[in-house]
Amino acid sequence: FVLIIFFSFTGQGFLNVYNFQTIGADMALVLIMALGQTFVILSGGIDLSVGFVMGMASVAAALVINRLGGSVPLFVVVLAGLAVGLGVGFIPGLVNGLIIARLRVPPFIVTLGMYGIARGAGFILSGGQPVSIQTNGIGQIGNGYLLYLLPDGRISFFHLPSNLEGVRPSQIVQLLPFPLIFLVVVVLICAWLLSQTRFGRHTYAVGGSEEASRRAGIPVARHTILIYVLSALLASLAGVLYTLRFSNGAADVGDPLLLTSIAAVIIGGASLFGGEGTILGTVIGALIISIIQNGLIFLGINPFWQFIAVGTVIILAVLVDQAKKRLV
Repeated sequence: FVLIIFFSFTGQGFLNVYNFQTIGADMALVLIMALGQTFVILSGGIDLSVGFVMGMASVAAALVINRLGGSVPLFVVVLAGLAVGLGVGFIPGLVNGLIIARLRVPPFIVTLGMYGIARGAGFILSGGQPVSIQTNGIGQIGNGYLLYLLPDGRISFFHLPSNLEGVRPSQIVQLLPFPLIFLVVVVLICAWLLSQTRFGRHTYAVGGSEEASRRAGIPVARHTILIYVLSALLASLAGVLYTLRFSNGAADVGDPLLLTSIAAVIIGGASLFGGEGTILGTVIGALIISIIQNGLIFLGINPFWQFIAVGTVIILAVLVDQAKKRLV
């Protein structure tokens, strides 16, 4: 609330419904990735590969959509792109989990290696260039709204009606962007998974102590594999959402979001040493970062300062976390 008040007075145009909807839609990509990172960090690990896993899935989805576009119904095209994107992301997640859990290689090393592999694979798939989508209607899915309020009192769901003679775009009120609705659904599923299921309880237990978890009968190796698969799938989901929203696939689209996703988890109160954190905290962390990023744009400040801020936050969070553990 302090950030909102500050930017409302200093950034002209910040305080309006459309801008807050933009913040929510823009937050979708980094938050979906951060949700996967939450499970990994809670288990005491780290996943450095998610940025380029997201990019690789984005490229794969774009290629499939271009291949099928025009020959089958649009919803089939979208589902095919989603399936292929998730399938492409599943593989690096599984490999990460197997090596970490079975061979006991540190997560930092394994996921850093997968970072390079996914980066190379994404650029090979795309030919080193963004893959532009030619299929009509994809942009409407990624940028559409649930509600359109027309000046004559009509309400349209999901899309604008065709008869809009004499109606200016500025007269149409657009509410609830699709990316934001999709984000809410994913957040609720992850919150339920972490707080209400055995999977969530095991995640906290493994992050607290692997040895104690083994003695309690928790299948630590299998659970670790599932966590890294989940992280990769959520990163891939973010990649497909990017493709639908911006009508292209790019291998490097997720790279700037890696640090931001980690920072969102840390700002939300999670411990980098595992065992502490919540989905709500990650949502709040991502929201704080998105408001700052959006506010910097309205203030005309160089947006590259955000990377310095994010890196500083991560270092400070680790120092504070270590200090807390020494005091306990």
